[in-house]
Amino acid sequence: LMVFLVGALRAAAVPSVDRAVAVFSFSVLLSTQPARCALQRYPSLSNSSASCWSHLHPVNMFNNYNVTFYHSKALTSPYPGSYVERSQVPEGKIDWLIEWKDYNPVEYTARSVLAGPNWADPQINDEEISPKFNERDGEVERKSLNGLYVVENGRPRNPVGRTGLTGRGLLGRWGPNHAADPIVTRWKRDGSGNKVAHPVTGKNILQFVAIKRRDCGEWAIPGGMVDPGEKISATLKREFGEEALNSLQKSPEDKVELEKQLHKLFSQEHFEMYRGYVDDPRNTDNAWMETEAVNCHDETGETMDNLPLEAGDDAGVVKWVDISDKLKLYASHSYFIKIVTEKRGAHWSEDSGPECHK
Repeated sequence: LMVFLVGALRAAAVPSVDRAVAVFSFSVLLSTQPARCALQRYPSLSNSSASCWSHLHPVNMFNNYNVTFYHSKALTSPYPGSYVERSQVPEGKIDWLIEWKDYNPVEYTARSVLAGPNWADPQINDEEISPKFNERDGEVERKSLNGLYVVENGRPRNPVGRTGLTGRGLLGRWGPNHAADPIVTRWKRDGSGNKVAHPVTGKNILQFVAIKRRDCGEWAIPGGMVDPGEKISATLKREFGEEALNSLQKSPEDKVELEKQLHKLFSQEHFEMYRGYVDDPRNTDNAWMETEAVNCHDETGETMDNLPLEAGDDAGVVKWVDISDKLKLYASHSYFIKIVTEKRGAHWSEDSGPECHK
């Protein structure tokens, strides 16, 4: 990882700031694999990249630094769900600090967003909207998990750099669009209730609740968008209930019992393993995805025994999956899962893997 000083935010760009703010940026060059799913939300990292990056303990870093990733999926064309081609952005022109007078991005906001659903902002030039960027705006959280972002000509500017497309694309909010990802785990056990160890590494095998997404057919962590005014803790429980337990289709009586069990599950030991910007094919110059990923671990497995899995909402299938480096998951979910295995001391790979360069 290369650490460098990216410079000062211009005071004019963020009215509430009357002095330059020096920000350190840790930049990770991602692979340029094309996005397979129209609704892909996270950066794709190789297993070795995930191993090295996780040693930096992203959560602690986010408390002190502006950690960013170079774009990969946010530069892909056509834009998801459309035939719109982004303006090409060379690697050397992504950073806003690099002058590019001829930059001419394409303007695009999907019709589904312009239709004005309750999860979307009006157009920025509408008289009825005057967003309060970099702060909580009524029930809408417009603060970024990565700190202050620049606002230019009334529009928020993607903190990582140019994407070749302005507007909001498929994203509802100008600026950060917040999501939450619950990673529910337990130990794999045999018929006698004993933990199962991997025959090569001798480490216990961890399992997590995985869903097969309806939109692209890939296995993933259940998760989704944070509703206005909703706490992350509530989003984690709601999304897990909707996608992994089919809570939306339960009777009122069953929902009450389900809520009790969910509260018990998410009150157990857990840790926040990632929070911040994510490289997503829906990102634009003016709207981008951010997430908070939390691991909730059921040590004995007894709580989840009372929560039978049932696919619902965006999930086509749901099941417990053994964790290892052989998993092929949606977007960067393998990266999140890898961090969990390190935290729990669980099996990940039969290979020791390449040495990280510090």
